[in-house]
Amino acid sequence: MAGKRTLPLAGALLALASVAGMLVTGVSAWLSAAVLLLWLGSLWLAAPEPEIELERVDAAEVSRDAVSEAIEPLGQPLLVLEGTRIVLANAAARAALGRHIGGQDARIALRHPDAMRLLDMNDGDSVSISGFTGTRSLWQLTRRRIDGTHWMIELADRTAEADISRAHTDFVANASHELRTPLASIIGYVETLADAGPSIDEQTSKRFLETVLREARRMLSLVEDLMTLSHVEAEKHDRPSEQLDLAQLAARVVAEVSSLRGKERVELAAAEQDCTVLGDPGQLEQLLRNLIDNALKYGGPDEPVHVAVAKTGKQGVSLTVTDRGPGIAPEHLPHLTRRFYRTDPGRSRASGGTGLGLAIVKHIVERHRARLDISSTLGEGTSVRIDFPAAERLAA
Repeated sequence: MAGKRTLPLAGALLALASVAGMLVTGVSAWLSAAVLLLWLGSLWLAAPEPEIELERVDAAEVSRDAVSEAIEPLGQPLLVLEGTRIVLANAAARAALGRHIGGQDARIALRHPDAMRLLDMNDGDSVSISGFTGTRSLWQLTRRRIDGTHWMIELADRTAEADISRAHTDFVANASHELRTPLASIIGYVETLADAGPSIDEQTSKRFLETVLREARRMLSLVEDLMTLSHVEAEKHDRPSEQLDLAQLAARVVAEVSSLRGKERVELAAAEQDCTVLGDPGQLEQLLRNLIDNALKYGGPDEPVHVAVAKTGKQGVSLTVTDRGPGIAPEHLPHLTRRFYRTDPGRSRASGGTGLGLAIVKHIVERHRARLDISSTLGEGTSVRIDFPAAERLAA
């Protein structure tokens, strides 16, 4: 902002002395007065603005540039407001709200009633806004005072935290439901046996006890899968370090499974030599058993299940388990690795499935830095392929 101009004292005295001389020599008083006014006016216009004001303007610009440079690379979205106008927005804020927000009125740029309310709050106050940048988004906005006229608004994206919390809540609810169903069945049959006493016939008693045993085993299977899932999740950030031949592991597992009654149709279709990966032997065995078990349950009852291990480009290794059966509808494929997700709940429970098999597979795949792909054609069958990276690349 410009300062006030002032007349130079020496110039003003010289003008007065000159006009006095003109009056002494007989020049008209009106003409002398006009000359004096013109002279003093030219001196006033020529007077420089005070240097202190220029320094003030420069200092303000330098300060704003310094703040901009300081907040620009920060990962958290930040807005600097002068009154209600956005004077600075760092790269993260522009990415979240749009490049146009700089210079806008915050009430227009933020476009949310709770954000409007934040502009009238005190230093350190915050609001949580659901759906701020998208349907399922959740943001926390906090107001910070910089000085008498400037404020900073911090924007924190809480969407991921909300999704995790929602997933945990759903998991507990689903697990409770899955455990309650067999437990209620067990209690019901045991109460019936206890109330009937010796009057119940042997055949009915045997049938009830078989049901109790089946439901108890189902509960045990569910608890074991829950414990396995918890263990795998806890280790998923620890890279495996043991070298093993995936073809040899697959051959052993297929031989063990196919020797069991009712599972003779599991076949090792292909197994190349020297398919080395870095892996956890126990987890990879469980992964393979889960995939074979799913293929046996949901494939055709008389159709074979094929297991294949092969080398891929850049020394990677692929594991494929294929069944021939009714297949899976396309709308189900993206959700198959969710906990307790079932395409056919009645059939799954009847076959003893817990709904956690592919969730466990997914976490094992993530730990081994591999890639999971499930493809299916209705009426033809389903194929699950896992591509493992080269052992050398994973070790690096």
